[in-house]
Amino acid sequence: MTHATPVPLERIEHTAPASTSHTRKRTDIEGLRAIAVSLVVLSHSGVSLFAGGYIGVDVFFVISGFLITSLLLRELDTTGRISIRRFYARRALRLLPASTIVVVFTVIGAWLWLTPVRFAEYTKDALASTLYAINFRLAITGTDYLQEGAPPSPFQHFWSLAVEEQFYLVWPLLLIVSAWLLGRGGRSSRTRYLAVPLIALSATSLVLSIVETPRSAPWSYFGSHTRVWELGAGALVALAAARLARTPGRIAAVITWAGLAAILAGAVIYDNDTPFPGYHALLPVVGTAMVIAGGTASARGDTRLLLGLAPFQRIGGLSYGWYLWHWPLLVIGPAALGLHGTLKVNLALSAIGLVLAAVTLYLVENPVRFHRAFKNRPGRAISLGVTLSAGAAVIALVAATVPPSIPYGPPVADLPAGMASAQDAEAFLKSAIGGGVPPERLPGNLSPSLTTVKDDKAIVYDDGCHVGYDDVSMPECAFGDLTSSKVVVLFGDSHAASWFPAMETLAKENHWKLYSWTKASCKVSSITLVRTGKAYETCDTWRTQTIARIKRLHPALVVMSSSEDGTIFPKQTDNAAAWGAGFAATLKQINARGTKMTLIQDIPWPSSDAPECLAQNPRVLTLCTNKLPKALHSPARRAAIAAAAKKAKIKVIDPTSWFCGTVGTCPPVIGNLLVYRDEGHMTKQYSQLLAPLLMSRLPKI
Repeated sequence: MTHATPVPLERIEHTAPASTSHTRKRTDIEGLRAIAVSLVVLSHSGVSLFAGGYIGVDVFFVISGFLITSLLLRELDTTGRISIRRFYARRALRLLPASTIVVVFTVIGAWLWLTPVRFAEYTKDALASTLYAINFRLAITGTDYLQEGAPPSPFQHFWSLAVEEQFYLVWPLLLIVSAWLLGRGGRSSRTRYLAVPLIALSATSLVLSIVETPRSAPWSYFGSHTRVWELGAGALVALAAARLARTPGRIAAVITWAGLAAILAGAVIYDNDTPFPGYHALLPVVGTAMVIAGGTASARGDTRLLLGLAPFQRIGGLSYGWYLWHWPLLVIGPAALGLHGTLKVNLALSAIGLVLAAVTLYLVENPVRFHRAFKNRPGRAISLGVTLSAGAAVIALVAATVPPSIPYGPPVADLPAGMASAQDAEAFLKSAIGGGVPPERLPGNLSPSLTTVKDDKAIVYDDGCHVGYDDVSMPECAFGDLTSSKVVVLFGDSHAASWFPAMETLAKENHWKLYSWTKASCKVSSITLVRTGKAYETCDTWRTQTIARIKRLHPALVVMSSSEDGTIFPKQTDNAAAWGAGFAATLKQINARGTKMTLIQDIPWPSSDAPECLAQNPRVLTLCTNKLPKALHSPARRAAIAAAAKKAKIKVIDPTSWFCGTVGTCPPVIGNLLVYRDEGHMTKQYSQLLAPLLMSRLPKI
């Protein structure tokens, strides 16, 4: 998955243990911000040395937990109470002016330059960002298999702001309760009793992170329940600041340098294949806590020697704005400039983001933050925050009602209607495909439209019948005539699931009871695949369970299909013969008297995400076509699997002629139908169109 990092939320330049009577500037923390945001930007820009730069998420969370807790404890010590109104007033003034500007400009940039196919999704992301719920939205969409190849949202980086705000809905209240319950006991008593629930909360969150990471990467990465412990680590350092300040200087200095080394090591060692956060997040979290904890002693020779240098201080001061601007620039900038997002282009765009951060700080953030109209007037500040958030939300909603237009041409003859009335449906389709040359322009009656195709998917993706990567559940998933004694099973991966609309049509017409059992990237062949650098064990478990289920069921027909994409684990054993042998092994396991089996070979693939390409080239559709044999993902695997099927006397259906023309060109649009919903799956409408053709090839039952 694409790692994104959080926003450095609060700039509190003077912090100290709450028990001290003086404050001092924490230049080490400001410099640590510079390190964190620089790692993030370099990682997102594609600098391979810092592929793990996304650990800036952990650095910023720990810093935020420390600074916010220090501020709240200081207020509690000074006044004996914590003002929730003032707390959120400060956050509104600090965060919302800049973030609102970035949201608005990102919506405009997405409207002007990003694909219209996903604009509706982007406006939902913008709305979720303003409501501090984008992390939940990203976690949900991240578990959607059909969203896996989607380009990153230009609002993705707002997820961390949501996580922090969710944490700070609870933490100040806990401090207030502590002050009320333990107010007479003094600060040491409060600290002691606050640490206990905080340690319990953080430990629980860490355990959840470790457990959830291998089980559901999107929820572990974006979920607040798996990130609380990182903010809690910073808060614990703040609670212990008075004692930490008494650490001997030499020891404190060593601690800070060791912590900084841990952060940099994580950025270099980790990459996008590292299961994160989980226990891997301990390295940057503990490292950051060490830098901050050691720095409370203000020892000679600590990391201030490096982090206190002017460049680090200046970048640290701009870190919030730089973080906000760099990500939408990296996502939108190449499209706006008509360039590819190469390393040089990305670094140049990130440099522009730093300039925009400075402009935003001096022209927007500071003037608003320090304006006398808001001094000692938290109500006004909160009102401003609400107004800004509501304004950004309204802009997102309005933008959703006026999406960028796609220049469709005139309507053409309806292909499904023509096939339905034709004497020979297959001949009619082949005539419509012809040489495989798409229309000159997108037909005005294109079905589904480019702006709705991503949401227009088969029901098995919404009802849990297409099992996700980390799941091995076995839902019932029965369709068609549920009272019928003729049972048919659809078995395979997502490419099998793309045949579901056709199979469901046939089940209804022929009174079959249809079971649809499919799992993300899980092949019919009995082979172990690579998934996130490791063995895809949940696939093997699910396949074994499904085969046993099929044998118990004794269906009349089993229809199997899988994509030819994937890599056998370990990679050294990957060859076409292994795929064929794996398929033969599956057939041998399923083999049951009275059960017929059929293999539908993989469909030809488009050259890229077809709707995205068509939206970018609505007047030159030929740029979005693919050609044989390139359109066949792996001819060698295809041949080996087909040979195994034929040896076992299993019916093999080759759908290539239903997608490609007489000269081997495979168009993304045939008649008025959009063939592909993404880079490799049929649209629901095209699958339904092929139902009668599929019926003519299936064994009679």
